[in-house]
Amino acid sequence: MISFIICVFSQSGFGQISGSEHDFSAELWNTSGEMCIVCHAPHNADVSIADAPLWNHQITTQVFTLYTSSTFDGVAGQPDASSKLCLSCHDGVTAVDNFGGETAGTEFITGARNIDVDLSDDHPVSFTYNTALATADGGLKDPATDPSGLGGTINADMLIGGKMQCASCHDVHNTAGEAHLLRLSNASSALCLTCHIK
Repeated sequence: MISFIICVFSQSGFGQISGSEHDFSAELWNTSGEMCIVCHAPHNADVSIADAPLWNHQITTQVFTLYTSSTFDGVAGQPDASSKLCLSCHDGVTAVDNFGGETAGTEFITGARNIDVDLSDDHPVSFTYNTALATADGGLKDPATDPSGLGGTINADMLIGGKMQCASCHDVHNTAGEAHLLRLSNASSALCLTCHIK
């Protein structure tokens, strides 16, 4: 019975993180050799951010330059919720090896995976995406009624607390097995066209 539970958990709980960009088990800086410990801990976790189960990584304290555009009708604020967790490594300032209470790490994300603290050239996150925004914008689908491609509506399947977050498009556990940890394939811009009409 126990081996069955472990097998089911490893298939669904871990998704396909093993071997993905978020499998840090073989990194020299991760002396534990554990896959999950960089982000999650079974005890003494940080519970300051909702929807961050058993969080074990230092949370970014950076102030980010936000996306602005004359065509963006949303109201962007500083990253919050799961986007703040993503940026706790991808800000290029908070060390990847700052976990388990460590705050003096020396391993930082560089190159294309470094989103940086300047989000002005990235898809906006942490903004409310609702029917009112879709109506005002005219180029967005209604998240309350339009399908996500994941079985429900955009609101039910992709928004977190009614907001667009990094995790709206990316699955850190790589459940779908798509490149770049995408939740859906973006072949022919399919993921983008889930929300955007044009």
